[in-house]
Amino acid sequence: MSGDISDLGREELAKVSKDFSDTGQIVLPYNRLLELYGELTELQQMIDESKDQSLRTLALEERQVALEDVAEAERQIINGLLPKDQAESGGAILEIRAGTGGDEASLFSGELLRMYERHSQLRGWKFNTISSLEEGDRVKEATVEVSGRGVFGALMFESGVHRVQRVPATETQGRIHTSTVTVAVLPQATDVHIEVRESDLRIDVFRASGKGGQHVNTTDSAVRITHLPTGLAVENQQERSQLRNKEKAMQILRARLYDMERQKLDNERRASRNRLIGTGDRSEKCRTYNFAQSRVTDHRINLSLYDLEGIMSGVSLQSIIDRLRIQHDLDELADMS
Repeated sequence: MSGDISDLGREELAKVSKDFSDTGQIVLPYNRLLELYGELTELQQMIDESKDQSLRTLALEERQVALEDVAEAERQIINGLLPKDQAESGGAILEIRAGTGGDEASLFSGELLRMYERHSQLRGWKFNTISSLEEGDRVKEATVEVSGRGVFGALMFESGVHRVQRVPATETQGRIHTSTVTVAVLPQATDVHIEVRESDLRIDVFRASGKGGQHVNTTDSAVRITHLPTGLAVENQQERSQLRNKEKAMQILRARLYDMERQKLDNERRASRNRLIGTGDRSEKCRTYNFAQSRVTDHRINLSLYDLEGIMSGVSLQSIIDRLRIQHDLDELADMS
């Protein structure tokens, strides 16, 4: 290959560009870390030698800021050294289902859906509903496509059972009830990621049911697709068009098949170590939202934050995601050692 970048093909140029970007994720924070070490040395010298109390106080404050910047630079370097999961850089399919708790579970399911929607808006991601079964503020189940850079890498730890503890509006004696909602976050698959053969599919059409317009119960617009080798079945009846319902069902099926393959490889690679943050399995209890105490507890990393309103608004959710990411990276480093 010639040293002239103009001789590179499109795929080669994309690879070089990506490699350069990945290298920058280590080099830039490393250079910043060296600068911070120099700053800390100067600040410590000032603290030890200065007789001006106000100057020493200022140096102590600046040192604390520098130490926080060191921790962030170290985190970026660690993240840059870890093996890259291609799925983490892409979008995600978010599935939310009300669990135990009846109407209260459906109400909380709707609140979680809106929390993720607001968080997505803050991150500049696109949030599009693929299918939903809801009535007013109650959401029995919903499937959403979240598109943007790094979506799956950010939301992957949201998978699991989310538990809410609060007094329902219909409770007359003030008793606290516990309800659950199941969240599953799947990587957004493409044709490059996974191949699905038509011969492996059984496609059934049927009449849509539930609330809707004239198409409900009058035309065979709903679609169910079964992947015969795995037995996975997906159905969609959100759209009036049978073709659109088929496209959306295939999108969800691809995501689930891709996730199955990733989980299989992940389990094989990590079978020798019990991971603190868990597997991300939807049956695993991950978080409790206690409204009486305004407390949110993530059980996987033993983290409790007394900012329920901020988290449910989608603003403070990032603080939990960041801590889960740090623990995940530490687990990855432990696996590599």
